[in-house]
Amino acid sequence: MKKGIKTIMALSLAFVMAACGGAKDGGKEAAEGGKEANKDTSAKLTVQAEEGWVDYYKAAAERVKKQFPNADIEIKTVGSFDHLDIIDATAATNEDVADLFAIPADRLYGLHGNDILAAIDSQKLAKEIGGWDDFDKGIGGNFKIDDEYFAFPFNIETLITYVNKKNAEEKKVDLSKPIEINDVADESTVLLPIFDAWYGVAATNSSGIELLGKDKDGKLFSDFTKEWDELEPEKQATVKALFEYWKKHNEAGTQLFDADAGWGYIDDTFKPGKGGVARLGGPWDAAPISEQAGEGNLEIFPIGQLTLAGKPLTHWQGGWGLAMNARIEEDADKVALAEAMIKEIVNPEFAADLYKATGKVLENVSAEKYQGMDLPETDKKIIAATITSYKEAPARPLFKEWGDVWDTYKNAILSWNSVKPADEKAAYAELKASFEAMMANFNH
Repeated sequence: MKKGIKTIMALSLAFVMAACGGAKDGGKEAAEGGKEANKDTSAKLTVQAEEGWVDYYKAAAERVKKQFPNADIEIKTVGSFDHLDIIDATAATNEDVADLFAIPADRLYGLHGNDILAAIDSQKLAKEIGGWDDFDKGIGGNFKIDDEYFAFPFNIETLITYVNKKNAEEKKVDLSKPIEINDVADESTVLLPIFDAWYGVAATNSSGIELLGKDKDGKLFSDFTKEWDELEPEKQATVKALFEYWKKHNEAGTQLFDADAGWGYIDDTFKPGKGGVARLGGPWDAAPISEQAGEGNLEIFPIGQLTLAGKPLTHWQGGWGLAMNARIEEDADKVALAEAMIKEIVNPEFAADLYKATGKVLENVSAEKYQGMDLPETDKKIIAATITSYKEAPARPLFKEWGDVWDTYKNAILSWNSVKPADEKAAYAELKASFEAMMANFNH
């Protein structure tokens, strides 16, 4: 992820907000002021939406305009990450930055630190929208800094297992039980780009390996700086399994552990007759993966359908939020419009339409309710698998230092290609060296 760039404009904005009580305080008052919304307001609200989301967002805006008939809601068509790039390069005051926009959870602290986000009265919105038993235990809690919320839950995000049934039949893989990665006969059966930490954490989380964590005193630590003999047996087993998986592909001469060509190898091998049985992906990957599997060949499972060293893979409880621009937090009319727009975007009544338009699964709608909606059976399976996988996953780490793990982990795993470790202990030595270097940087 890109880091925020504090420009002169951003510093000026921070100064102005500090004079007015600060971005971190004023929003709560403005949000609370929205309780007595001015229904006759002619305020204008700009809302960021990806191209595929526009029709859904326009429909949501029309529902909002029934409450605020004189308001102007403009949908700005721009990709979420492109929009974040604009924010990083400028400031909240830039007119190209929307008043309401989507953010991934891991960007929260950086955006908050750069005074981009307004506080949101999320508890009020959650009660009005409904569907949460304990709001703070889910994504909502991830968007809370100190005593305030700086984004409202948009969708949950985690990985699930996609299976090519035709290839499974050809390889006589029994799908009625979990597939143990260590037990597959050849390297192509399970296709995992474990050199990329986004997928690699599914393995490390399975045995509780902390790539980077914080202890009770807030001090950073990593399990991968321990001596091999100090690693718990289940964590040693995970490292050994990762090494054995790499070894199979290395001996077979596949491209899976090539950071560039590996993705194409996975896509091609998952096609009918090519041998790929199982791979990981998110709900957003369903269309291309289904096409690769071939018509009628795709089956969906929770991520735990794959096990490593006897433990089910488990990803993260990740997600996206809807955030308000700090520049509107003193404008009660715009805050009220933004709140109304949030409520309609994540309105459980339109959860099926949201999924069709965006592939996004709402946290506050149960799998059972999704099953009764007007959705194709494959989509219902994807949603059910996503919700199951999400519930069993640990929370995604959001502190900014975790960003250093991506390259640290990737470079260590890919170093095996040149070092050619003889066994799991030698493979672990490469991981340990990389993570020790990372931790040394934090201590300077």
